[in-house]
Amino acid sequence: MSVSYKKLFKLMIDRNLKKKDLREMASIGNSTMTKLANDENVTMEVISKICNALHVSVDDIVDILPDKQ
Repeated sequence: MSVSYKKLFKLMIDRNLKKKDLREMASIGNSTMTKLANDENVTMEVISKICNALHVSVDDIVDILPDKQ
């Protein structure tokens, strides 16, 4: 399974937030932000920090995609 954070980046655009803003709000590092931008796996702790900072739930920022066969 793979993940997509397109919903997160759309939400950031809608709220006029830059990556730097989200990093500061959620107390996450540059490397974590790069993982998100590349649709790589991050820990649930990171997802939780982002959800708390943006006052959203997990399904508002992450899509779980089935593997291609």
